[in-house]
Amino acid sequence: MKYLLLAVVLLLNACGDSPPTTPKIAAPQRDVLEKTKGVEQVLQKENEASQKKISEMDGK
Repeated sequence: MKYLLLAVVLLLNACGDSPPTTPKIAAPQRDVLEKTKGVEQVLQKENEASQKKISEMDGK
């Protein structure tokens, strides 16, 4: 009887209302990655502008 009662109590505790919270382990790394992608876009635009200026100078 004790084991049955223990099993019922454990099952009821396992079915709690609150969902488990997920730890935000990689959040800082994701933030840094997003900033890096932004910097990459800026550098790409600057590179394209430089290449355009170089090609215009070669054409003259």
